[in-house]
Amino acid sequence: MSRVYATANQKGGVGKTTTVVSIGAYLASAERRVLLVDIDPQANATSSLGIDKHGLRRSIYDSLIGGLPLQRTLMLTKRLRLDLIPSTPALAGAEIELVGMMAREYRLKQALGPLRDRYDYILIDCPPSLGLLTINALAAADEVIIPIQCEYLSMEGLAQLLHTIELVRVNLNPRLGIKGLLMTMYDVRTTLAQQVVDEVRSHFPDKVFQTIIPRNVRLSEAPSYGEPIMDYAPRSAGAAAYQELAREIMNSE
Repeated sequence: MSRVYATANQKGGVGKTTTVVSIGAYLASAERRVLLVDIDPQANATSSLGIDKHGLRRSIYDSLIGGLPLQRTLMLTKRLRLDLIPSTPALAGAEIELVGMMAREYRLKQALGPLRDRYDYILIDCPPSLGLLTINALAAADEVIIPIQCEYLSMEGLAQLLHTIELVRVNLNPRLGIKGLLMTMYDVRTTLAQQVVDEVRSHFPDKVFQTIIPRNVRLSEAPSYGEPIMDYAPRSAGAAAYQELAREIMNSE
């Protein structure tokens, strides 16, 4: 049975998609079977793996709204053992369409059911919101990875996210836990970044990943080339950090 991780934060630009795509590639390179599920209408994870989000005939939208078996939307990527359930901009309307559906919070969990035995890891890239798509991801997940940018403003919504996770745990998914808080975009040149790291670790001493993701231009460039960082710039500081994070995740199992 696979481990299902949702990568969530209602704040945009904190590194959710980069994290999902990067650790997915490194887990696959370690001979783990990985499924990446893009549930963000922006479809950045889909684009980051070299897939044209505007040219897809089927996507996760067809499964969540139309009931199409999820395996019929599954795509292979350039990397062996890394598969993708793609998203398209059409998913933007799903928040409204889901409202009137039975068991609307469990649509993704039900769709993933037949695929769980085929993978070691299922990684869900959530949208930057706490709407029904993110709730679906949290209801389907075993644990949550929370990227936090190393700036004070990025911490403002953390309490709200943690409250939402607790509500999902109580009402929808009793097994849901927090895999870890991931400090991203760390700028070694500033004392502020280290202060933010220290503060988060003081509040959540057992929930912060040891690995810190640096601010790195190669990480920003990789999506435009449709490649994970391990293929685009394998010797960069960003690649080294995500390789270490993947190792940390595997060692914690």
